[in-house]
Amino acid sequence: MRILFAASPSIAVPALEAICHIQGIELAGVLTNPDTPKGRSAAPAPTEIGEAAQRLNITPILKPLKLDSAARERIAGLKCDLLVSFAYGHFFGPKFLALFPMGGINIHPSLLPKYRGPSPIQAAILNRDSVTGVSIQTLAGEMDCGDILAVEQIQLTGRETSTSLGEIAAQKAAVMLPAALEKIADGTAKMSAQNHSEAAYCKLFTKDDGIIDWSQNASEIDAKIRAFNPWPLCRTVHNGKELFILESDIYTGAETGGGRFPSGKVLGIDKNSGILIQTGEGVLAVTKLQYQTKKALFWRDFLNGARDFLSSQL
Repeated sequence: MRILFAASPSIAVPALEAICHIQGIELAGVLTNPDTPKGRSAAPAPTEIGEAAQRLNITPILKPLKLDSAARERIAGLKCDLLVSFAYGHFFGPKFLALFPMGGINIHPSLLPKYRGPSPIQAAILNRDSVTGVSIQTLAGEMDCGDILAVEQIQLTGRETSTSLGEIAAQKAAVMLPAALEKIADGTAKMSAQNHSEAAYCKLFTKDDGIIDWSQNASEIDAKIRAFNPWPLCRTVHNGKELFILESDIYTGAETGGGRFPSGKVLGIDKNSGILIQTGEGVLAVTKLQYQTKKALFWRDFLNGARDFLSSQL
């Protein structure tokens, strides 16, 4: 069975590596997004999947801007049987899917039908779920609505960031995918329809979603900080300067008297927990911060260079 693997970000790299070691499965090529400017030099650089495909000596690596007739003609020449997608970032239309006699499957890091859409990992953290997972579904005419081929749960501790949860989901997908492909190849795959009445959707986040509203409670703000790490990062303003809050926790120490102060007030420090900031309900303990254009600092080091931070209003 010949497959085309369509993906772009690092979460899909372990799955790509796993495919390379499945007997009876031939990787006919990789489809990924075009190179984009990165770093201070702004030189064009490949996606994480593009880099991995180069490292693994996979050819061809296709990087079309659009899945137009030219792209379809190129891919038709590869004579693939199945499309495998994982966070590619583009919708596959009927003309494109018609190129694959066995159809396509998509890896999605949620327990479908929950969190259909572009940001299921962030959504699970923002909503402070106790469990999420990885689903492998068939590609359908509507987003994330296909039949389920395989699903595995991931138990959450409540301290995950999007980075750490993404790494867990990536490894989980890499373990699940070989068995799913082998079942498709030998005709033993069993699909189950999603319960569409239980569907929930997540949105595509923007930079503005990272602005901290200190009137929210400490649990909500902490979840937001974890969900938006590494992007778009949560930020506030201190003395007219943009300040990123990179790591935090809900403060459970001794009474601070913080309830008498306005939301966003820097109350002081706890030697074990970090910088204490009043929220709409509860106190947030911040441990890692970064002024824009400056490097990220542990809270003690940050205070050494920001003497006016304590007792300030964010």
